[in-house]
Amino acid sequence: MSRPINEKRPEELRNAIVRYLIKHGLTGLSLRPLAKALGCTPRVLLYHFGSKEKMVVEMLAQVRQGQRVAYGRIEEASFTEGYLTIWKRMSAPDSEPLFRLFFEAYGIALRSPRLYKAFLHDTIQNWLQLMTHELEGERYQCRQARAIATIVLAGLRGFMLDFCTTHDRKRVDEAVELWLRSLDSMLTTLKEAL
Repeated sequence: MSRPINEKRPEELRNAIVRYLIKHGLTGLSLRPLAKALGCTPRVLLYHFGSKEKMVVEMLAQVRQGQRVAYGRIEEASFTEGYLTIWKRMSAPDSEPLFRLFFEAYGIALRSPRLYKAFLHDTIQNWLQLMTHELEGERYQCRQARAIATIVLAGLRGFMLDFCTTHDRKRVDEAVELWLRSLDSMLTTLKEAL
């Protein structure tokens, strides 16, 4: 007699894998210890995900989607006020482990771009698309909106990398606020030229 299929098992596995990766990271990741920690076998993981690399890419996409949902609900008076709110969420203590995982994944993906092609593409393009769409709604031309989105994405990631490295809250927060004020000034100038 076969066991009934647990329809929720793939989602349970995904959530457990994400928690494991946040806690243990990607360096030296092996399916055997991961499977043991999850109470399954490496074969089960390969059945659901195909390979370790595909599993990692899928888990990182799940984390990124969660962030998009969380950061996509910001409704502030201005673009830069919204990104100050996002910065505060990004740099909150409960977010830092996710960013440490992200930066680790980024480094690994840059070393193996063929294996992590989807991650490298999506980690830039998904965020640019989200921000560009928002800016186009404020009447910026597509090229301008994409350039501004690139500045914002690079800035936030750079500040977050600095913060994860130094934990110098005061210095980094002051730099973020100064950067956002200068960005606000640039956006005002661009809008006036439209």
